[in-house]
Amino acid sequence: MTDSPSFADHLVAWQKTAGRHDLPWQNTRDPYRVWLSEIMLQQTQVTTVIPYYQRFLARFPDIQALAAAPVETVMEHWAGLGYYARARNLHRCAREVVAHHSGRFPASAAGLEELPGIGRSTAAAVAAFAFGERAAILDGNVKRVLCRYFAIDGFPGTAAVHRQLWQLAESLLPQRDIEAYTQGLMDLGAGTCTRSRPACERCPLTAGCQARQQGRQATLPTARPRPAIPERTATFVLLRDGARLLLERRPPVGLWGGLLVPPEGAVDAVLARLGLRARDCRSLPPLRHSFTHFRLTLEPVLCDVEAAPRLAEPGCEWVALEQAATAGVPTPIRKLLISFINQSSTRRRSADSAVARQAKATK
Repeated sequence: MTDSPSFADHLVAWQKTAGRHDLPWQNTRDPYRVWLSEIMLQQTQVTTVIPYYQRFLARFPDIQALAAAPVETVMEHWAGLGYYARARNLHRCAREVVAHHSGRFPASAAGLEELPGIGRSTAAAVAAFAFGERAAILDGNVKRVLCRYFAIDGFPGTAAVHRQLWQLAESLLPQRDIEAYTQGLMDLGAGTCTRSRPACERCPLTAGCQARQQGRQATLPTARPRPAIPERTATFVLLRDGARLLLERRPPVGLWGGLLVPPEGAVDAVLARLGLRARDCRSLPPLRHSFTHFRLTLEPVLCDVEAAPRLAEPGCEWVALEQAATAGVPTPIRKLLISFINQSSTRRRSADSAVARQAKATK
């Protein structure tokens, strides 16, 4: 299934002629420089990393300089690169190497993986480039290459697919040229077997790529499953006192903080809290609104209340019905009120027309 010699040989030959060879952290066996580049390249593109890498090296030329610096200084030189836990772990790692390893990085992937901030794939990359160890990497680019080449279904982040990809990564390792092979995987995923519009015509592995043969480059790797969006329901009581509507200001924090909305909650509880008595209540059509992380169904209930005394409840105010939709309410409440006001206007016009017709008929 893996066809290891063919896969590795094609990739190594391609990297030697078409891969990247002039990046600032290449052409060195210095584990400090290799490690620094690998940490910076986690979740960050090469073009962004290069100037940060060069400035960082100018300020912290070796592991001792980095370990001796205050963490605040390290963070200042990392500022703008993002994912700041990397910088904190970088500093912790430097101090551990100096304190417990005499300033020398462990010369194996297993030893490197014991250090702060260094995972399995990063440890393998440092071990391969700095010490020539035959170790497998599996970053996002490599996962994409393997999923396409072997037409692996399933989201790579699931445990089963993740294990399968690691097994493949280990089985494909060549007996020699580990540096060129490892760099080739990185280069192929970054510039050829890209997430969108992969350049299959330039890929050294295209003849054996099952995704290419099946026409599935666009659907592999399988995308992360979208989690089910939570559904919530809320009852809003539209308290109408003739031509006025009662609105209540929300707490300053939380959903719709500081905005005006009709009172929320069960009808009886809202009426009791506000000291109001309803002459008539009826449900209105629900309204659905989608937020980033959930969907909300607003279930409005219209209550015509008896002439309201002065309300003692803080944050409540009576607003003219025609002005309620523009009284500093959130978008879904505005939609709800506009719909209600339009329906009320339609019914009022229909009632007026009926009265006019009846009056005309009696003349």
